[in-house]
Amino acid sequence: MAEISASMVKELRERTGAGMMDCKKALTEVAGDMEKAIEFLREKGLAAAAKKAGRIAAEGIIEAYIHGGGRIGVLVEINCETDFVAKNEDFRNLARDIAMQIAAAKPEYVRREEVSSEKIEKEKEILKAQALNEGKPEKIVEKMVEGRIEKYFKEVCLLEQPFIKDPDKTVQHVINEVVSKIGEKIDVRRFSRYEVGEGLEKRQDDFAAEVAAQIKA
Repeated sequence: MAEISASMVKELRERTGAGMMDCKKALTEVAGDMEKAIEFLREKGLAAAAKKAGRIAAEGIIEAYIHGGGRIGVLVEINCETDFVAKNEDFRNLARDIAMQIAAAKPEYVRREEVSSEKIEKEKEILKAQALNEGKPEKIVEKMVEGRIEKYFKEVCLLEQPFIKDPDKTVQHVINEVVSKIGEKIDVRRFSRYEVGEGLEKRQDDFAAEVAAQIKA
């Protein structure tokens, strides 16, 4: 039987909004497989946000955020179910927070399902080589790679990133909280992030720190 750690329970709770004991039970039932645990909770109707997952979210807004006098720009489409909620203050505040998140944290994807299998395998090869170069025993390298690939997802996938206003929560957790409050499905559909001079050789500034400082101001 797979060992169910507190961090696994925490991650599942953040991704689904389900209770702690329900998350632990779900992980135990599926031997620690996170994606299967999410499916388990959905099937049982225990995932608060997932209860609305089957609904159609075709309304919403496109939020724009410009930072640093025009040095960074973000466009993000966030969908909900009704035009009424699209005008809701909580929904609009969430959209702005997510746009700022994208500006600061530079995600490459909305969710991990968007990362191609080729990209994941390439990352695993790089991580394996790094671990071996660090002198780690080959018998534990595979386990290390799996742990590091999870860290990779948390870095490049918007929904899994620590929320810039409260790093103890993920972006998905924050979305789940708003879903519970307004009672509608919310879906981040797509985003584009632009940075002046991106791809050109130039001075590197810590834009993430700048955006975070602006938020706290």
